[in-house]
Amino acid sequence: MKGTGVYFCTCGGVITEKVEFAAVERAIGQMEEVAYVQTMEFLCSEEGKAALEQDLKERSPERVVVAACSPRDHENTFRAVLAQTAINPYLLQMANIREHVAWVTAEAGPAVAKATVHIRGAVKRVNQHEPLHKAMLEMCPDVLVIGAGPAGLQAALSLAQVGRTVTLVEKSPVIGGMAVRYEEVFPRLECGPCLLEPILDEVLHGDHAGRIDCLTLAEVTDVAGFFGHFLVTIRRTPRRVDETTCIGCGECIPPCPVTAKNGFNAHLDDRKAIYFPFAGALPNFPLLDGEICLRFQGEGEGAACQQCQEACPVEGAILFGAEEERIEKEVGAILVAIGSRLYDGSLLPALGRGAGSDVYSSYEFERLLAQNGPTGGEVVTLRQGTPPAAVAIIHCVGSLDAAHCGYCSEVCCQNAFKFNHLIRKKMPDAVVYHLYRELVMPGKDGFALYQKIQDDPLSHFIRYPTIEAIRVDPLAQGYAVGYTDVCGVAGEVVADLVVLCPALVPSEDAASLATLLSMDRDRLGFFAEQHNRLAAVRSAVKGMYIAGTCQSPMDLQKAMSQGVAVAGYILSDLVMGRQMEIEPVTAEVDDARCGGCLVCLAVCPYKAIHRDEAGKKVRINALLCAGCGTCVAACPAGVIKGNHFTNEAIFAEIAGVLA
Repeated sequence: MKGTGVYFCTCGGVITEKVEFAAVERAIGQMEEVAYVQTMEFLCSEEGKAALEQDLKERSPERVVVAACSPRDHENTFRAVLAQTAINPYLLQMANIREHVAWVTAEAGPAVAKATVHIRGAVKRVNQHEPLHKAMLEMCPDVLVIGAGPAGLQAALSLAQVGRTVTLVEKSPVIGGMAVRYEEVFPRLECGPCLLEPILDEVLHGDHAGRIDCLTLAEVTDVAGFFGHFLVTIRRTPRRVDETTCIGCGECIPPCPVTAKNGFNAHLDDRKAIYFPFAGALPNFPLLDGEICLRFQGEGEGAACQQCQEACPVEGAILFGAEEERIEKEVGAILVAIGSRLYDGSLLPALGRGAGSDVYSSYEFERLLAQNGPTGGEVVTLRQGTPPAAVAIIHCVGSLDAAHCGYCSEVCCQNAFKFNHLIRKKMPDAVVYHLYRELVMPGKDGFALYQKIQDDPLSHFIRYPTIEAIRVDPLAQGYAVGYTDVCGVAGEVVADLVVLCPALVPSEDAASLATLLSMDRDRLGFFAEQHNRLAAVRSAVKGMYIAGTCQSPMDLQKAMSQGVAVAGYILSDLVMGRQMEIEPVTAEVDDARCGGCLVCLAVCPYKAIHRDEAGKKVRINALLCAGCGTCVAACPAGVIKGNHFTNEAIFAEIAGVLA
């Protein structure tokens, strides 16, 4: 049957309560493009879809208009029905007369007029539609994991164990995140490196290590595509040590004549230009810092320095000429697990932070306590060089404060309780003062650690109302920590050493990476989850996931659990061997008319447009294009066509509405 078939859904009386079908039929039936107008009940139901399919097979209209509810709800439903007939699914147009008319129009008369206008525009538009056909593309089952902390490692290993290939990208020279830098982790004070050693060994040397491409000193610089077919570009800084020949003996390090501050030990001691980040760091290879190595500082005697190379027992292991790599990968899903950082305590100057002082962040104090730290595990004050007789630990530095970080970081109190335990172990007679705003002890093990400290006669708890109630002033020996407690009573304690427990805040790379991946961040700057309770490791971008403290402050247990959760989501979403349908609603360029101005290339949010080999024209990759229409609107010459949303179709719809 030539012409367009119009199907009017009563929606169980919801629509016809305001929109009289007979009146609409009389108006629409007069259009020369309309072959017939048919009313039906509950078109979206199984019975309704079956009736629609049967009617379409019997009448065989050229095109179809469904006047019902929102196309967001059921356009794909009715396209699927058309696909069961001989009608191309894209020769369909929906008119939303439920939400746009029946639900928002008070009187029947205006409702009929509005519904007629909507349907008339749909009829005019669908007559400009062209038949389109979906392409099939096999989904890439490989996965990219950004960040090799506990969450990223657990996800990578879980995926590799079931046969998936994983590219693990880590910005630093070592894997393991912050946990491997702690000699004790709460609540049971287990050795951090020992706790993670099994998973680190599995990732690097285990039965499934061959499926994990572990790239340290690497960053993701570009991502294009969509779920099942992401194209990723990775930049890798040279280690300048050959990982295939180096045996990790460390003979190259002592002869090096150059030193710099050691970031691993919070800049409290020095390291060489070629160095291991820390004892036991994995991968077990040193790296050469080109920023300070004499060979990279221009001309002079130092430019010929090769003492590390001469000391190395393995020929060719030191690679002075190594260059930056550019690596391209195709993956089907991406996990972001880049962790977080500590809030900068110097933003609260009243707390006494400053160079050369004995006011430390929690990480700095962690390194002072460690056997491989700058003092070999001996806690001494920098100002006097003696063990402290009293230590003040200030909780909630920046936390629970709208002017700084308006949330609880969850781990700070547990860290403070751990410090108390270690201080008591190393300095049995030291007095410890806890100045806190709130105490947080989540989980079944959290309270036990606190209870031990509460029972300690040399440990004291002082509650303050806001961080402004604390002030740290240097004395000739030690510090005066002044406070006003929650009862308004002013007081002061004297401590030789002060430890600040700052909030966890988003990583410095969070903003740039979120922009690169087109992912959202929440009001606090953490990567935004799809739902904070029901889908905490999914992002709003299909095929991209988040885990660990880049999503929210959390402890090691939760981070590892989130890594497993992401692996489960990926395995259920990205099924090996499954094909995905590529929507034909994309953009096309008229090569003959394209002037090569490249305006479209700059505005495409999906990076689907690129220059041709001559650099004078553009090409649109249909696999990457999402049919958003941004390039169509931006093209100054009007030579880009948006399939299914052509200018002719849009203008025809407008003409139908205004007729």
